[in-house]
Amino acid sequence: MIGFLRGTIARLKADSCLIDVHGVGYRVSISDATRRELAQGKEAQLYTYLSVREDALQLYGFRTEQEYDMFLVLIGISGIGPKVALGILSSITVSRLATAITNQQTSVLTKLPGIGKKSAERLILELKDKLAFAAGPGDEELALMADAPVGDTVLEEASAALAALGFAQNEIAIALRGLESCQTSEEAIKMALKKLSRK
Repeated sequence: MIGFLRGTIARLKADSCLIDVHGVGYRVSISDATRRELAQGKEAQLYTYLSVREDALQLYGFRTEQEYDMFLVLIGISGIGPKVALGILSSITVSRLATAITNQQTSVLTKLPGIGKKSAERLILELKDKLAFAAGPGDEELALMADAPVGDTVLEEASAALAALGFAQNEIAIALRGLESCQTSEEAIKMALKKLSRK
């Protein structure tokens, strides 16, 4: 099994990349979060999972061990395959997903691609005590969101907008810290952008 690949990102697409490892190009499916951390022509390391089926071999790659670990946990749930797991990780950050599962927020989970009510309940039942890796020391984003409902909140909307602008999740978490009193996502975004512009 290929544990990780280290090489140059030769081509970057919406949901995959080609990573050149000593002249061999590996096509790797990636999440949105991983894609934002990569740049074409730059060196990168991806933690990888090799999916083996009768008709295909498919590599899935992740920029962080945390995202890789969550992927493994998700595909261990009945009814969730690699493609669905990758879709989930493209729609929500690891720490927000862990918070939703730990706090048994079914309404958040059912908004994720490929997850219905029964699947959401299964996720909560099987994973609520297995996500310590996703809430380790230094996880600033989880600390930020821990006291707020995960879902259509002001900070969640602001976080999604900032991610769409290309900011990394750790930058977003720090920029949104202390903005819980904002009444609208527009207000939170404006204040967060001021913080980010001072960096």
